[in-house]
Amino acid sequence: MTRPFDDVLVPDGDEARKWAEQELSDPRYADATPTWFDLMARDIGRFLADLFSSDNGANVGPSALIIVGIIVFGALVAALIIWGRPRRPSAVRRPSGGLLGADDDRSAAQLRADAERSARDGDWDEATVLRYRALARGLLERDLIDPAPGATAQAIAREVAAVFAAEAAAARAAAVSFDDVRYLRHPATAESYAQLAATDDRLAAARPELVSA
Repeated sequence: MTRPFDDVLVPDGDEARKWAEQELSDPRYADATPTWFDLMARDIGRFLADLFSSDNGANVGPSALIIVGIIVFGALVAALIIWGRPRRPSAVRRPSGGLLGADDDRSAAQLRADAERSARDGDWDEATVLRYRALARGLLERDLIDPAPGATAQAIAREVAAVFAAEAAAARAAAVSFDDVRYLRHPATAESYAQLAATDDRLAAARPELVSA
């Protein structure tokens, strides 16, 4: 009668070693191998644990604190050498496309040029919309305002007022001109566009003011 384990292959010593080497060559074992940093952290942890254990507690004194301080300082120096100085998080820049309800990636200079072109053609509505976008884009390029995504013309005007208090009324009037044309379909005029363009020119040349919280 055949016993249950007669068909089980039992390798000899060489065959077993070969199987073990093949199994350990699997990448998943390499991924689990501790790095030099892991080993160093483990050794330091063990050293500190032994240093302040109950058996050595009575012997811990100023010398132990000096040793610990040297270890911590050395670890910091090593980290700076390996990884460099910690970098300050770079400012998050908003996508340049979306602005006042339009996916427009033109710069402030380009928007002003296009607005002037529309004004020369007598298209005051288009000139007004483009010029207010130029006003907002110029302040964004200078990092003077940080409107939320989808901010309205009036919201941008409020941010302008926080930076340029003297231009608060002019900024609100410029926003009204934009809203009148863009949403209320009120036609712009040469005079209203000239006022908006003058406000944009002043803001482009102005320096931000220190405004109290």
